[in-house]
Amino acid sequence: MERIAVYPGTFDPVTDGHINIIKRAAKLFDKVIMAVSSDNYKKTLFTVEERLALIKECCLEDLPNVELGVFDGLLVDYLESKGAIAIIRGLRAVSDFEYEMQMASVNHLLNEKVETVFLMTDAEYSFISSSIIKNVAALGGNIDHFVPMVVGEALRKKYKVGERHGG
Repeated sequence: MERIAVYPGTFDPVTDGHINIIKRAAKLFDKVIMAVSSDNYKKTLFTVEERLALIKECCLEDLPNVELGVFDGLLVDYLESKGAIAIIRGLRAVSDFEYEMQMASVNHLLNEKVETVFLMTDAEYSFISSSIIKNVAALGGNIDHFVPMVVGEALRKKYKVGERHGG
């Protein structure tokens, strides 16, 4: 039986921390689906299509057992449709744990066959979040140490870094 896990998120944008987690999850499961959320509960900078393209370009080439997917609605329903047994969640700090524990409990109540596997990000990525990266990029800061080069270029293009308006 193939052991399939789903690593869900908005990935807006994908960061080096996300890539760290997906590479490690790929070693634990036969197949990992990096599932991009298309729900509009969260305002995103990049469209679903742009996020998928960035992920494909920067992190899937060396991971043959990782595939991309898109989901909306309940995550446990998506897992069931894919035959997945586990949800992968990255934890950066203790502050992430409380929320993630609540979500894991709810998901397990909704489908008792689904387990959540928590992976601690490597220390060098523990402070990285997509929100912080977007804020730094919007203000013209250097984000090259936090995201793949293609993501950095996409962020600079979105924010038109170097162009100052007003005056």
